[in-house]
Amino acid sequence: MPKTERRTFLLDFEKPLCELEKRIEQIRELAQENEVDVSEQIVQLEARAEQLRKEIFSTLTPAQRLQLARHPRRPSTLDYIQAITDEWLELHGDRGGFDDPALVGGVARLNGRPVVMLGHQKGRDTKDNIARNFGMAFPAGYRKAIRLMEHANKFSMPILTFIDTPGAWSGVEAEKLGQSEAIAYNLRQMFSFEVPIISTVIGEGGSGGAIGIGVADRLLMFEHSVYTVASPEACAAILWKDAKKADRAAEALKITSWDLKKLGIIDEILTEPTSGAHAAPLEAAATLKQALWEHIEQLSEISPQKRKDLRYQKFRQIGVFQDSSA
Repeated sequence: MPKTERRTFLLDFEKPLCELEKRIEQIRELAQENEVDVSEQIVQLEARAEQLRKEIFSTLTPAQRLQLARHPRRPSTLDYIQAITDEWLELHGDRGGFDDPALVGGVARLNGRPVVMLGHQKGRDTKDNIARNFGMAFPAGYRKAIRLMEHANKFSMPILTFIDTPGAWSGVEAEKLGQSEAIAYNLRQMFSFEVPIISTVIGEGGSGGAIGIGVADRLLMFEHSVYTVASPEACAAILWKDAKKADRAAEALKITSWDLKKLGIIDEILTEPTSGAHAAPLEAAATLKQALWEHIEQLSEISPQKRKDLRYQKFRQIGVFQDSSA
């Protein structure tokens, strides 16, 4: 990504790195103007910049990782699909009269193998985000998703879903159209499918909007993505009546990939480029493609009934509780 574009969407914790990179550019320009050889100094400064980059991105707080997960230039579902597939045909509509642009999907070929891909789709700018409702799907989106997944199950195609939403749309209109029923139906049906299902959290995975396409044999997650039962802002508003305490909520919710791996929620963490997936989207896409293909091959060696049994057990083992009277 060009440095000018990166600065346009500069996050607070990136400022020291940006200042150092700007200094390197200034020294390089001055050296060219005055015909002075400063190559040795440039090499030293670039090494320092790379070290600083690794230090910053290896010590991010949960709240800072949430900022990265919401970065406006982070690769979206359609970005990844177009980067990793041989062929792609988007399908529209829930066969009930609606087509939700916040949740996209279709049929594709991955390394020559037919698959069905679907996921939440955010916008790149304000206008696009409004059109796609910031990746928050309506009931029609989840009904479109299950239509595509049932098609995949009928024709024995693996299902690949990409999670990137703050949550399902919770407006009055969505409730009138049966939001909770649409998501609940998806959950039930996904447990019954005989084909391999692989879900990947590519950005922000929030609440029922995420799990509505997240019942899978394998759950993957990019390292700077987040996955949570509720957004930190919503959690802070509920628990402390103050959305400004979102940073505290992000810490308590255990939303990072490493926390979720320890808890047994996700199966694999996908490594991102040092500055995040938005800094080198093609590199991130290559990592995703390799991981998806490996899991498809592994799951294809298991019988359909065994996959269903393992999928059921996977979710039964998530979460524990203690009886306070015991």
